[in-house]
Amino acid sequence: MAKHQKISEERRKFLQEFIAQNNINTAQDIQEALKDMFKDTLQEMLEAEMTTQLGYNKYEYTDDEKTNYRNGYGSKTIHSSAGDFKIDVPRYRNGEFEPMIVEKGSNDISDIEQKIIRMYARGTSNKEIYEQMKELYGVHISPDMVTSITNKVIPKIKEWQNRPLESVYPIIFIDATYFNVKVEQRIVKRAVYIILGINLSGEKEVLGFYISEVESAKQWAGILNNLKNRGVKDILVLWADGLSGLKEAIAAIYPMVEFQRCIVHMIRNTVAFVSYKDRRELCKDLKLIYTAADADSAYTNLLELQEKWSKRKVSLDNWNNNWDAIVPFFKFGPELRKIMYTTNAIESLNNSYKRINKGRRIFPSEQSLEKSLFLATEIITEKWTAKYQNWGVILQELRIHYGDRISNTINV
Repeated sequence: MAKHQKISEERRKFLQEFIAQNNINTAQDIQEALKDMFKDTLQEMLEAEMTTQLGYNKYEYTDDEKTNYRNGYGSKTIHSSAGDFKIDVPRYRNGEFEPMIVEKGSNDISDIEQKIIRMYARGTSNKEIYEQMKELYGVHISPDMVTSITNKVIPKIKEWQNRPLESVYPIIFIDATYFNVKVEQRIVKRAVYIILGINLSGEKEVLGFYISEVESAKQWAGILNNLKNRGVKDILVLWADGLSGLKEAIAAIYPMVEFQRCIVHMIRNTVAFVSYKDRRELCKDLKLIYTAADADSAYTNLLELQEKWSKRKVSLDNWNNNWDAIVPFFKFGPELRKIMYTTNAIESLNNSYKRINKGRRIFPSEQSLEKSLFLATEIITEKWTAKYQNWGVILQELRIHYGDRISNTINV
């Protein structure tokens, strides 16, 4: 059952006044009230632009000689995503007033909302949006109005999260990252489960992200079941960290999947408790394992390194204990290994989410976090225009290893 999100007292008071003032009883009443709010805001923006151009406020007395004067209004019908409405465009005597917010010859201002959404998508906080709109137009765009405008993407998020997926993915990366969210007046950590796939065309694709209280194998099992319900029948290689129970949870949903421990996580976990002066040497030595020509050579190198580093009380037991989940890596050629390790796609995606939202240290709600991640995903994936280099070679190698599981779906 979804957890009820409590509303702050300030927001509750605003909503109560909003409902009372607009006599809201139905969903249609809400839509009309929001349209009126948008219309009033737009009208104020036009007045602010006129004041800026003339250099004095409406009805303001000044000793300076005026070179231009207000000269009434002209009516204009505006098309917006909130609906159509009429506004009064100010005029002045000397020439024709050409506002920035509603350009001459244009009556569609739905792009204003898109500008606000784009600012939000790029990590601009509600406060910063308010300040920018105030600086540009001299009017107040309340945090509630920013929320109302950005909430328009929620149906799009639901559609995206439930879209059908391809039946087979050669490679899938899964990982979780954390963000601070305000819940019931407390700041808590929320885990964001991220699934990144490489499809049979050699293109990266964010299959979904899911917000939860903590990362657990049980949660991952539910998410992978969601993939199956959306049409993913098979995964060839799944790349993940060493969360307890994760391998078993994955096998329960996709029993034929090849589970591969993330090499980057393995390295990170190994050097985490090593003195700084030894880290460079240890990383150089670990490279002898994951760049080995084959599994036998890699394991020989591991045994030699264990003997060397045990003298410095550095343990490589983690590599030995997880060798069955590391060894699949070595059967692949250099092109496929490069995708799996060097590119490190899931880490790059996580870093992009963090970078775009660096201005938001705390999200006011889980819904705010969800909107931000979705809009950030759109920005990130816009740049994913090309398939992986030498994808034809990689696909043929996958066909050798996995045969009939992809032979009927390959599209080179």
